[in-house]
Parts: sequence; structure tokens; C-alpha cells
Amino acid sequence: MRDCSTNRAGFDRVLMAVAATFLAVSATSALAAQSDTPRASAAELAIDAAVPRPEPANVPPPSAGDFKTDTTASVPDAVKATEPSTAAKAVEPKIEAKPAEVVTTPAATTNDTATPPAATATAPAAEPVKAASNVAPADQPVADKLRDMFGGKSMRYFDRKAERAAVEKFYSTREYAPLWTQAGQLTASAKGVIARLKDAAAEGLNAADYPLPDFAAATSPDQLADADLKLTDSMLDYARQAQSGRMHWSQVSADIQYPEHPTDTAEVLANISTAKDASAALDSYNPPHKLYKELKAKLAELRGLGDGPVVQIADGPALAFKAGTKKQPGVAVEDPRVPQLRAKLGITENADDTHYDAKVAEAVRKFQESAELKPTGVLDERTVKAINSPKRDRQIDTVIVNMERWRWLPRQLGASNMGNAYVILNIPDYTLKVMQNGAQVWTTRVVTGKPGQHATPLLTETMKYITVNPTWNVPPSIVYGEYLPALQQDPTVLQRMGLKLERNSDGSIHISQPPGEANALGRIRFNFPNKFLVYQHDTPDKNLFAKEDRAFSHGCMRVQYPDQYAATLLGIAMPEKNYTPEKIRSMYGSGEIDLKFPTPIPVNITYQTAFVDDAGKLQIRKDVYGRDATMLSLLKGGRSKDLENMVAHSQPGYARPAGSTLPPGVSFASDTSSSGPSFFERLFGGGQRTPPAPIGRKPQRVITR
Repeated sequence: MRDCSTNRAGFDRVLMAVAATFLAVSATSALAAQSDTPRASAAELAIDAAVPRPEPANVPPPSAGDFKTDTTASVPDAVKATEPSTAAKAVEPKIEAKPAEVVTTPAATTNDTATPPAATATAPAAEPVKAASNVAPADQPVADKLRDMFGGKSMRYFDRKAERAAVEKFYSTREYAPLWTQAGQLTASAKGVIARLKDAAAEGLNAADYPLPDFAAATSPDQLADADLKLTDSMLDYARQAQSGRMHWSQVSADIQYPEHPTDTAEVLANISTAKDASAALDSYNPPHKLYKELKAKLAELRGLGDGPVVQIADGPALAFKAGTKKQPGVAVEDPRVPQLRAKLGITENADDTHYDAKVAEAVRKFQESAELKPTGVLDERTVKAINSPKRDRQIDTVIVNMERWRWLPRQLGASNMGNAYVILNIPDYTLKVMQNGAQVWTTRVVTGKPGQHATPLLTETMKYITVNPTWNVPPSIVYGEYLPALQQDPTVLQRMGLKLERNSDGSIHISQPPGEANALGRIRFNFPNKFLVYQHDTPDKNLFAKEDRAFSHGCMRVQYPDQYAATLLGIAMPEKNYTPEKIRSMYGSGEIDLKFPTPIPVNITYQTAFVDDAGKLQIRKDVYGRDATMLSLLKGGRSKDLENMVAHSQPGYARPAGSTLPPGVSFASDTSSSGPSFFERLFGGGQRTPPAPIGRKPQRVITR
């Protein structure tokens, strides 16, 4: 055994060897840093990384115990020759040997087989700690199955790519925990959603479109996961169809265009999953409009599901009211069934009166019309059967298709900065209403388009300005379909009608009618630019407003009292201007005047064959364009699930009629503004005055706010 002095000498030699190595390597590194030549050997990089770096001198020096003496190794003579004196050792830097960083390279991995010293060995990597799961232990098996199902089987449930991605993201953020069950039991949200889906018929929807899984029979994780996704799928289908409709409006006709408002899958999932009342949250996707809710209530009444007891009219003799004369009053028979009949038909006046009087007979007659029975006003056996069997009555179908059309309309009909003001025109009822703050401000009769090619389109746009003394630019459909053929028979006909014919630089024919009393657009045009090129306007043909059915135009809407209409709209848009009908009429002349709205007013053109009037009575109107029949065929023909992928058809033929030919060398004019009355109506219509000769158009004057 060596004594302490021998061990001390060995320690000093080792220390000097480490220092010498450090100095040599440092010099090599300095030279390499000055050279632009990159290192040629990965081993050199490993050496650089293995060199310990000096630390501040205030750390304690290593002691002999930090090193194990190697009794077999000998110190090289070169090292002995450079061994410093004891005095020199006292002032040399104190260096702490740090564990070396190990750089592994392909060469080092292949060639280096020696075991590194204990001081430089790399410690094994710690095993990552698994984050705690937020899924309840009882639900983890179902979550695992759901995770697996999204790995490739989710196509069975969600056939829309965007929807499938949103659903998978939603489930993944909750670590695939089931949405509708906890520990295998239905949650309150699930019960609310299921109840809403079962009651889909109350909204005019079809409950069969939203199949419900049998959670009671789901006992395994596989079955629970399957039921969870099926209920999610049905819930999303309900929300989408409640908001946008069971069919897309483009499936019904090419002359319909409403703003799209599809549901957002992620928003629906977030809304329903966090709602305190999931049933109410799902119900919120149905239309919020007052007229829709009134139709919903009438649908319940027709099905015998109203708040009160179901009213049934008993069988009995036929009841009729015998109209009276000036000398002889009418005869109203008595019958104990009449009070029930009054309740069934919504007659609140004299509700307990047993007399079958003129008012009851008239209500029966109107019911017979709506039920497609002979409108005699007599309560016979067939009428009683129709009243008692509303489920088979056509009224139910009519109400349902009208509820469906309400889903196409914007949720916000009006302009919020003007008291939610808007215009709504109902084609089958031939009426226009101005609404503000939920109440009717003004109403008037209108004339709408003829059935067929000239049907007035359904749309939502914004009215931007009113034109007083408008010029009528005749659309190509009338130019080539009516005017040019007539011109070939009588070259003076256009002049006699006060029309101007011009040939554009591109060879097309343009015909216009200057402003004036006999202008086809009358004195005022109401402009809401749209792809169908229709608008509302005055008309010189006032006699048409007296007719019950008023579908006579080429697609535009003629307004009975345009001066009052203009004053009403301007009063909403610019109340400080104090526009009155008299002020509007004072602008009549031969030059166009544009009155621009600071804020456009929404215009909604609708098709309501069923609606509830101010007295709370259900009104049924003639299906003048056959829209109801088309929709019923689609609704009863099966599901239409892929709403987002429906492509709207092109606009209808408001241009050249099919089969017509153009004269040689001419083409359509670029201005395709919608038409006024038929050429032959304007030329040969009964009682109309011959328009004056063409009037030179004065420069247009624009009035802005």
C-alpha cells in the first residue's frame, strides 16, 4: 500500500494531465475558429463537446476522494517533465470537472464500443408522465370505443365531410367522453333532445327523419358508443332542417332566392351541450317569426291538439241559413251543435248562440272552399266529416308547406337601426305591408306576375332608393317577343304609344318610354336591385286593383297607392325630411328624381298561402303558382339531407321567350329591367288613353341626404 505522500503525488499528476489536456484542446479550438474550413471529422466534434468548461473560481477544488487511483496506469514521461512545482500548484486555476455532454454520431455509434466513465455516462430518459384523464372511469370504456369509431367508422353516421370533421373535433376535445350518457344512464340534456325530436311534427317536420337510438337496450360500450353518435347525428339533422328547411328553395323553383343561413355544426354542438335546457336550445333553431308561431298553433288546432278539449261536431240533420229579403228577414235554424261549430271555426262572437245564422253559414262556406268542397254554406255530412277529420284535410298540408317556407327567410327581416323596419309582400294574398317595431305601419293592394314565365320571384333584397318620374327601359323579352312583331305589322305603333326605339353600338335594339303620366311604370319606381330585375312601381292601369285575383304583370309588382307608400318609406328612412304624399306628388314631372335612402330598407317577397289574420283566424289563399303542390311532392317523397350541396338553378326566363327569333343583325340589349304591362294590353286595353308623343328627357336630378 502506498503512503499518503505517494497518493498526493498521484493526484497532482492527474490534475496536471487534465490541465494540459484542457490547454491543448483549447488551442486546437482557437485555431479551428480562425479557419474557414469546416471540420472534416465527426470525431472532432465529439471531442469539442466532451471538453469540460471552466467555472468561476469560487467553487471548492476537487479533493483526492474525487478520484480513484489507478495502480496499473503509469504517468507518461512527458507529463512528468512538465509537472509544476508545489508553489506553482498553489496559484493555478481551480477547475471542476463537469459531466461531459455526449454527442452521438453515426460513426461514434458504430466504432465506439468502450463503456464511458461513470462521470460522463448519460442518465436514462425518464418515462413521460401520463396526463390525468377527465373522463369518468365508468365512461372510459365508451370513450375508448368512440375513439376507435372515429378512426374509420364515423362515415356511417355523418355523411357530410365538414360535419364529420367538426363532430370528431368536438368529441376529441372532450377526450371522446360520451355526450348523452353518464355511467350508462341518459343525461338531462339527452332526455330534452329526445323529447324535442319526438315532437318534431309540431314544427311541421317529420319525426321519422330523426331516428332515435334505443339507449335502454344499449348495455355494452360498443352499443352505448353507437347510440351516442346516432343521437348526435339526429340532433344535428333536426337543427339544420329546423333552421334552413327540409328542402332547399332551389328544388322548388328557379325564381326563388333567399340568403343562405345554414347551421354551424361546431356551434350547434357547443350550444346544445352547454345549455341548461337542451330542448329549448334545440327549439331555438326553428323560425322566431310571429307568423310562423301562429301557423304552428293553428297546425296543433287542426290536428286536434290545441290547449282546450278536442271539439267534435256530432252527426245530425243538414243545417242551412235561408237568406232574407228587404221585407223578410233571414231564417236561422237552431241546433245544439252550433256552439261547438262556432268554436271549431273560430267564431268568438256569441259563442254560446245555438242559431245557425249568416255568420256561421259564411264561416262554413269558407271552410268548404279551403277543404275543396262545394262552397254551399250548408253544414252537410261531408262538411262535418271534414271538420272532424282535420288530419286528412288539405289545410294541414298547406300550413306545413308555409311553415317550411318561413325557414327560408332571414331570421332578422328588418333593419335593426330603424326599429326593425321592413317591407313584406305576400304574392297569393296580393298585399304589401310596411312593418316597424313588430307592428304594421301601412298596407296596400298589389298586382303581381302572371303564373308561368312571368311569375313574381321570391326573394329578400334591400330597397336603396325611389325614382320619381322613371323612364321605362323595355326588357328584351318584351322587345323581341311583343314589340318587334307588332312593329312589323304597324310601323307607327311605337310612336303612337310614346316609345323610343334606338339601336345600340353592338347592334342590339333598345326601346324605352320617357317619364310621364302614361308611362308603364307610372310616376314612381321602388328600386331594390336583384338578379331577377324586378321592382315595385306605380301603374296607369288602376282598374286591376279592384279584382280579387291580381296576377297580371310581367313579374314586377304594381302598387295601388305609390305616393303613400313612398311617403311611408321616406318617413322611416329620413323622418327629418317630413315627406308627405302631397310632397311626393309635387315632384311629378318629366325628369327623373332619385330619392336615396341613407339606410336601405329590407324587402321580403313571400308566398304565404296560409297565414293567421289580425283576428286570429287561419286564412287560406289560392296556390296561384303551384308552389304548394311542388313542395308537398318533395316533402312526401323522402328526405333531402344534403342541403348544403344543393345548387341553385339559373334565373327564370325574363329575357327572350323560348323559341322566339331575333331580327337579322340585332342582339339583346344590356338593360333587362323588368317589364310593365303587356304590349297588347297597353295598345288595345279597354278604356286606356293613347299615350302622348315622346317627350324629351330632361337631365336627371338626384336628391341625396
